[in-house]
Amino acid sequence: MTDKTILVIGTYDTKDDELGFLADVIRNQGGNVVTMDVSVLGDPSKPTDYSKHDVATEGGSTIQAAIDRGDENHAMQIMAKGASLLAARLHSEGAFDGMIVLGGTMGTDLALDVATALPLGVPKYIVSTVSYSPLIPAERLAADTQMILWAGGLYGLNSVCKASLSQAAGAVLGAARAVQLPDPDKPLIGMTSLGTSALKYVIPLIPALEKRGFEVAVFHATGMGGRAFESLAGQGAFACVFDFCTQELGNHVNGSNISAGPDRLTNAGATGTPQIVAPGCYDLVDIVGWQPLPEVWDNHLTHDHNRLLTSVVLKAEETRKVADVHSEHLAQAKGPVALILPEHGLGEWDREGADLHNPDGLATFLAEIEETLPETVQAHRIPCHINDAEFADKALEIFDGWCADGTISV
Repeated sequence: MTDKTILVIGTYDTKDDELGFLADVIRNQGGNVVTMDVSVLGDPSKPTDYSKHDVATEGGSTIQAAIDRGDENHAMQIMAKGASLLAARLHSEGAFDGMIVLGGTMGTDLALDVATALPLGVPKYIVSTVSYSPLIPAERLAADTQMILWAGGLYGLNSVCKASLSQAAGAVLGAARAVQLPDPDKPLIGMTSLGTSALKYVIPLIPALEKRGFEVAVFHATGMGGRAFESLAGQGAFACVFDFCTQELGNHVNGSNISAGPDRLTNAGATGTPQIVAPGCYDLVDIVGWQPLPEVWDNHLTHDHNRLLTSVVLKAEETRKVADVHSEHLAQAKGPVALILPEHGLGEWDREGADLHNPDGLATFLAEIEETLPETVQAHRIPCHINDAEFADKALEIFDGWCADGTISV
């Protein structure tokens, strides 16, 4: 087993003992450690490999400037910028294989930026007192961030705290040893979908695209999946996207907690990545199933998918806003966009005779999006359902055309 090096980041002035324990566990398992101090006011008991001064300087500032701000929020943002830039540079130089950050809300805020600065496949562990908390917005999370709740660790070491930290140390070192990095030589397609009870196009499309020499990654469009998709799209990770479930955009527009962030349907366009898009499940707004249904959704059709998730069906006029946001976001794209609009439904539960059939909503949505769609988007209205073979065939026809004319690099 090849030894791996883990970058351990934290405020060594206040969490010296805890960070030292974490590093010792990693070393005791045969790993190597590089330490980075992101303190502002105090100093560690012994020097770290990268000091707080190194961090501030990397970000184009100084510790004194952070102190002079007189505000811990602004001071930590200076350190977050420096830590992100320094971590990215060190990784590019081969200085470490995985990262772990320890902190409360301040350290977690910094850790989220550092994780975003590192490429996919680099183990990114955040040990936090607010792991899994609604304080953490979806758009702050890198695609492969791992979080561990730091139980009993607010002040000092104890047996509860050590149980969390020792698991975290083993997790990040094990991940660094076991990770299989993405193959940079194989073109990757990013696809969005839900389970096949709602959207079935993945069944014919994945083997067809693999036969053409592409790898396909399918992202579950239930908030965090869309966030991971957008994160990677923003890094230019995809040769093309098949974004066929944009339902998270409607979630965000309608105030659902199940959101992929306000930049859903924008990051592929920002990098010029070719996009084939279809507004799958456009009329469903997902609500946390174990919470009471907000009054705003009274008198709406609903579908209890399971105990975690309830979907609400938008009424016809409510679909206009969702259509407008689709058009606004696609208008920002710097690369080619093809939008497929199936006339017979955009989710299995919306077929004629199904429980959530919504013909008025579909007609209103299609009319609105066609009226507001920018000329830069190629619109393909087709007489079928999104789960019909004709839909997949149309997507492949557009894709093959783009491969033939060099729009997509094979």
